[in-house]
Formats: sequence, C-alpha cells, structure tokens
Amino acid sequence: MIKCSNCLRDYPNQGVPFRCPICGGVYDFITTFPFDPALIDRSQSGIWKYRHTFELIDQALAITLGEGDTPLIWTQIFGKEVGFKLEFLNPTGSFKDRGTAVLVSFLKSRLIEEIVEDSSGNAGSSLAAYSARAGIRAIIYIPEYTSGPKKNQIEAYGAQLVRIPGPRSNTSEAVLQAAYQGKVYASHAYLPQGLAGYATVAYELVEQIGGAPGSILIPAGQGNLMLGIGRGFNSMRLAGYITSNPALIGVQALACAPLWAVAQYGTAGLGWITEGDTLAEGVRIRNPMRGDVVIRTVQESGGYFCATEEEKIMPGRAELARLGFYVEPTSAIVWDVLEQQVHNLPEPIVVILTGSGLKYLGDN
Repeated sequence: MIKCSNCLRDYPNQGVPFRCPICGGVYDFITTFPFDPALIDRSQSGIWKYRHTFELIDQALAITLGEGDTPLIWTQIFGKEVGFKLEFLNPTGSFKDRGTAVLVSFLKSRLIEEIVEDSSGNAGSSLAAYSARAGIRAIIYIPEYTSGPKKNQIEAYGAQLVRIPGPRSNTSEAVLQAAYQGKVYASHAYLPQGLAGYATVAYELVEQIGGAPGSILIPAGQGNLMLGIGRGFNSMRLAGYITSNPALIGVQALACAPLWAVAQYGTAGLGWITEGDTLAEGVRIRNPMRGDVVIRTVQESGGYFCATEEEKIMPGRAELARLGFYVEPTSAIVWDVLEQQVHNLPEPIVVILTGSGLKYLGDN
C-alpha cells in the first residue's frame, strides 16, 4: 500500500501527484510487497510473472517491451565464483525498464496523456520508450553533459528533449518548475510504483540460484534499485520463501557519493557531499530522494556502501569487457570494489551490471 511517508495519507485514487498535496511528503510503500509463490503466473514472461506484487488495478494494461528474465552468468574471478546479473540486456539497455514498465502501466491506468521527467539518460530513455508504447507524450529533461547515444535514443522514441546546462541538480530544478505549472511529473525518483518492478530482480535471482545470494554489489545513485531489491528479498523472507536476506553492497562514484558519506560518517559526512564530475553519470545524484530509507535498508541487510575513485572506473570497464560484459562506466564502478572486497563477501556473490556500453560514446 502506498501512503505519504510523512502524514500517512493514502495515495489518491485519481491523478498522479508526485508529492503529497497536503504536507509535501514523499509517497512510498508502507508495507512489504505482497509476494506469494502460489500467485506467480508462469504463463507470463519477464517481470509480469510477478504482477500480483505490483498493486496495479486489475484493469491496468501491462505496458511491456519484454523486460526482465535477464541472464545470471557465473564467472571464476579473483579466486571466487561470481554471478553477473546482466540488467543491461533489458529492452532499452538498462535496469530502469523494470520500474518503468510498472510505472507507465500505472500512468496509463490513470488515463495520462503527457508527462515530464528528468534523467541523466537511462531513465529518460526507458520512459521515452515505454511512453511511446503506451501512446503517452513524453518530455524528458536531461543534463547537457548526457552521453550522445542516450540523447539520440530518447529522441528516436519520439520524446521531446530539453537540455539543461550545469550539474544534474539543475535538471531536477527545471523539471520541478514544469511540475509546479501543472505537468504530470512521472518521476522515477519521487513516484514509488517502479520500486515494485525493481524487486523482480530479487525474485529472479532466487529462482536462478535456487535460494538467496549471500551478497549483492549494486551501483547506487538514487539507490532505488537497491531499495527495490532489498524489499523484494524481505517480502520473500516474510512469506517464508527464503530464510535470510543477502547483504546489499552499494557502490557510488567518489566524486558524488552522498549515500557512502552519510553511511560512513553520519551527519559529519554531509560535509563530504559534492556533485563532482564523474564518468559514472548515472549515479551522479547529490540528494537521493529516499536516502535515509536506502541507507537503513542496506545496513539492516548487513551490507554497506563503498566509493570508487575516478581513475579506477575505466580500467574496471575494460576488465568487464574482457569477460564479455560491455557496460557503461556507471556499471563499471563495481569492479574495483569487487576486487577489494570479494574475499570478505558472503557467498554466493552477485554483481548487478546496470547499463549497456552502447550508451556511452567515450572519446569517439
């Protein structure tokens, strides 16, 4: 059930407010996802096997491009067997498609015809694609520094692109002005519906492994993928489907690592938070919307946050490519942490590779 996390009012039955219109609070699920193994629909593909966990109305049309059912590839590395979950093989090239499919299905059920969104690239590409599929007009605000392939992808789907100069936070401010003027803000950060889609990563991993992993390394910007995955495992544990949750290891780029800074140093870590330039543009988020909840979820799992130095990102990307995994720099931030921490991580170890290397233009 979705309620305002501040005043606990229910999410309204009409419209798509991105914040509580009464108190300005952020909406969130206040209960675990209703996971029931008996309700998994094997006749459906991808994430839609788990539709019963999404809390969509029965009449809601599933807006899908075939997201989910991504491979888990096991590789011997650093003396350990490590599973790589290839989320970059989703339809638009990133994990975002899991959350977007659920969110756009919800928007369509509310008869929405036009939306605005802000993105560093992947969320915008995903929302543009699924909006096109649903017949919804999308206006996507992006930082001017967004990689060329991502810009091209967004425009190819027919979305209107609005380029905003300066840091990522400028883009967020610009789209908020549009929202305050009455546009439907289909924010992957503010709106919680997509979290239920991200939880399907957890459900798939349990089926692919035959039980829960011991630990999972995940790139983290807003941290919503970590939050969704963590809640997915928690829902399965409460349903008696697994006995314990894996440790969640969140990885940020040191140039912009607010979750790591606050988790590591508490309130003193606020002084460490910057929005520096980083090749890992997908995690360049200075003020994560659900930061406190994400940090609590990670700590309760027995996990922690790490930060990767800038000069380690591209060598990590090259090493992943030599294993056959062609990913963008944002995904590659996990490599250095894996190398440093692999012998301390509970097994089985899983690494989430979030975005395709085809989205990154580099120096070409």
